[in-house]
Amino acid sequence: MKTLIVYGTRYGASAGTSEEIAKILTEEGNDVKVVNAKEEKIKDITPYELIIVGSGMQIGKWVGDAEDFLKKFHTEFENKKFAIFISSMKSVPQKEGKPEEVEKIRKAGLDNIIAKYNLHPIAIGFFGGVVDFNKMNFLFKRTLQSLKPQLEKDGFKETSPGVYELRDWEEIRTWTKDLALKAKQ
Repeated sequence: MKTLIVYGTRYGASAGTSEEIAKILTEEGNDVKVVNAKEEKIKDITPYELIIVGSGMQIGKWVGDAEDFLKKFHTEFENKKFAIFISSMKSVPQKEGKPEEVEKIRKAGLDNIIAKYNLHPIAIGFFGGVVDFNKMNFLFKRTLQSLKPQLEKDGFKETSPGVYELRDWEEIRTWTKDLALKAKQ
C-alpha cells in the first residue's frame, strides 16, 4: 500500500515517531514516504492510499506546517485511508495519575482537530513526546525549567543533556501494526 506520512515537529519527537511508524509499515509490506511538512510541501496526495498526519504539541497547539497540510487536503482524505497522531506531554500526567490532564491534552491535540477538519481517521495515535530544553526559546525554557525535577521524579531520564524522552516505543509499534491491519480492510 502506497503510504504518505506527513509530520510537524518542534523537538524531534514527531520526526522520530514518523520514522518508526514508517519502519513498521515497510516491514508490513507498505511503500512509505515520510515528509517533514516544514521542509517539503506536498502538492498532490492522489498516488497515496494511506495518509498519516502527525504533529508535536505545544501549549495545546499543533505545529503550523502540519496543520496547514490538514487544512489543504482534509476534503481529499474522504477518499483515502487516513490516520492521525500527536506527540505530547501526556506521559507526565499519566505517570502522576491525573487522567483529567491526559484527557485535556487529547481533546486539544486530537478531538478538536478531528472535529475542526471533519476528519474520519481509521486510527488515532496519542503518544508521548520529547522535552528538549536545548531547542526551546528562552521564555518557554524558563517557564518549563521547574518541570525538570518532576520529570526525573516521574522516572523520565535525560537521554542527553537537556533532553527527556517521554515516548513509549512499544505503544507506537503496536498502534502501527494495528493501523496496518485496519488499512488492509
